[in-house]
Amino acid sequence: MARHTRLEVLNNVHEAGVVPIFYNADFDVARSIVVACREGGMRAIEFTNRGDHACEVFSELNRWATSDAPDVILGVGSVMDAPTAALYLANGANFIVSPATDDDTARLCNRRKIAYMPGCGTVSEIAHAEELGCEIVKLFPGDSVGGPAFVKATRAPMPWSSIMPTGGVDGSRDSLKAWFDAGVPAVGMGSALVSSDIVTEKAWDTLSERCRGVLGTIKELRGR
Repeated sequence: MARHTRLEVLNNVHEAGVVPIFYNADFDVARSIVVACREGGMRAIEFTNRGDHACEVFSELNRWATSDAPDVILGVGSVMDAPTAALYLANGANFIVSPATDDDTARLCNRRKIAYMPGCGTVSEIAHAEELGCEIVKLFPGDSVGGPAFVKATRAPMPWSSIMPTGGVDGSRDSLKAWFDAGVPAVGMGSALVSSDIVTEKAWDTLSERCRGVLGTIKELRGR
């Protein structure tokens, strides 16, 4: 069962402005990544459903967070259908992210009051996801479907839309400025944040510093 409410999840994503995204099959490495992101100031973290037995790793990770890092908000990405979402919800997922929009998953998450952030690539898909009750939609792949210009153009007739790009956000000031100037509430960052060299070298202090840098840049861009 989720430990954090839907409102808490959504408010945290809006407040931080970034969601780190990663997958690792080794629990100890996954825990180290979460700890580093947390120490860098990021609480809402997406573990992707990518490999065999991924749910088992997530379950162990969430049990650890429940006792040792209760402020961490663990969610799951790359969820394509309601049965998979249900499996992760049973193991404590606090939010669900998908590359596409699935009506059954939206209904399941609404029934459980879980934040569902589905992937969208067109204005019609964004409108459909919002009709299903999705507060934040994931623009995916962000750089391939039009980048910041697409977000800006979409929000002209739909200023209520909260669009979070994943893919095409590299963490530099110029990249972040382009997206936030276009009106995104947050960005999803995978390998640009949790890079393979950091994982290979177990450079967790570097990851924490990178997280702090991204959060600082976003705060500056927002004028806070």
